[in-house]
Amino acid sequence: MEAFFERIVELVLKKRKIVLFAAIGLFIFGIYQTVNSPVDILPDLNRPTVTVFTEAEGLAAEEVELLVTTPIESVMNGAANVERVRSISSSGLSLVFVEFDWDADIYLARQIVSEKLNAANVPDGTNSVLGPISSIMGEIQLIGLSSPNGHTSPGELRSLADWVIRPKLLTLSGVAQVTVIGGEREEYQILL
Repeated sequence: MEAFFERIVELVLKKRKIVLFAAIGLFIFGIYQTVNSPVDILPDLNRPTVTVFTEAEGLAAEEVELLVTTPIESVMNGAANVERVRSISSSGLSLVFVEFDWDADIYLARQIVSEKLNAANVPDGTNSVLGPISSIMGEIQLIGLSSPNGHTSPGELRSLADWVIRPKLLTLSGVAQVTVIGGEREEYQILL
């Protein structure tokens, strides 16, 4: 082994110009690669994930878990290339996160989830939508509206959230989706 290193040192000393040009070429190539490499300050370190938001008005967290989240999780566990299924259930809202293989195409994953979602046996009146294509590193923030003096009805608060606050939040950079839950929805009734 010692003789091998001696021969390398001897060859390098004899061919100094070739070694110098190779070192300069390697240095220039390194600078070129450094300048032209894409840099991502916060790289996405998560698998392709599809989020299913299901609104189930009037159900308690335990009922949402039992009647909405569990059936959706059951059908998603059998989907192709699914690595993990996680969920969060709260009063009137179910969030199911379906994680796929690293090399899975996000659009194909969304199609698979959409097809499987149709097979889920959930109660009538629930509304399921797929979340936008965004990193799971983003935050989900819950904001509540209330009337401190009680003069504003739940219907007026819901209208304010639907028609004023939601559109303004969606114009902010980095906000992918706003889901309004609770309150009383406006209804238009025609009485004959």
